[in-house]
Amino acid sequence: MTSSLALAILAGALVAVGIYLVLERSYSRIILGMSAITNGVNILFLIAGGPSGEPPLVGVAEKEDMADPLVQAMMLTAIVIGLATTAFMLAMAYRSWQLNGNDEVQDDLEDRRIAQREGEDEFDARADGLADLETDASEVHDETEGEFEDDELAGTIDPVHDKPRRREGTK
Repeated sequence: MTSSLALAILAGALVAVGIYLVLERSYSRIILGMSAITNGVNILFLIAGGPSGEPPLVGVAEKEDMADPLVQAMMLTAIVIGLATTAFMLAMAYRSWQLNGNDEVQDDLEDRRIAQREGEDEFDARADGLADLETDASEVHDETEGEFEDDELAGTIDPVHDKPRRREGTK
């Protein structure tokens, strides 16, 4: 019973630390947090599997003495998913480092506009620190600029809602 209690406390601590790290703004801390959460969940799988037993091979041991193979399969799947997620997040952090020179998660301009519209007090307190992210229209580069100049659809895409605009005179 003591080992199950110690494992439960360890799993809870790993998940708590992982959640704290995931809420940070640095990709490296988010990656460490996701890894901690994955390990905490794997320990919970160990606890859920009950007491250890004989290998789950037919003919080696009695059915009552065997360990639960479902827990082992779920834990192996969780390890593979955790590894794939970590690899994906590492690629995102590396790309962010190449583009921005840091691994910090940037605010989305549309999210900031929504926050301003809703009048969140927390956003107003952080807005002074985010003033350097504002750019004027001359610095913005649109990759699709000039792409539709000869096309009849030129100027018909609403950039805010990313859907076709209604032509004047239509319903």
